[in-house]
Amino acid sequence: MSTHNHIESGTILGTVSGTALTVVVNIGSSDIIKTAVLAAIGAVVSFFVSVGLKWLVKKVWR
Repeated sequence: MSTHNHIESGTILGTVSGTALTVVVNIGSSDIIKTAVLAAIGAVVSFFVSVGLKWLVKKVWR
């Protein structure tokens, strides 16, 4: 027996837009800037760790 849940697009749109509006209202611009800076730092660190590990694996398994 298969059941399919049908959710109207208006319900989905209302839920998503309401959530987005709540997030935008409750997050200050300083929080957004801090999050962007931390994300950039994390991306740079992740990149260099990946490159370093790749180099290390090549050197050890040679």
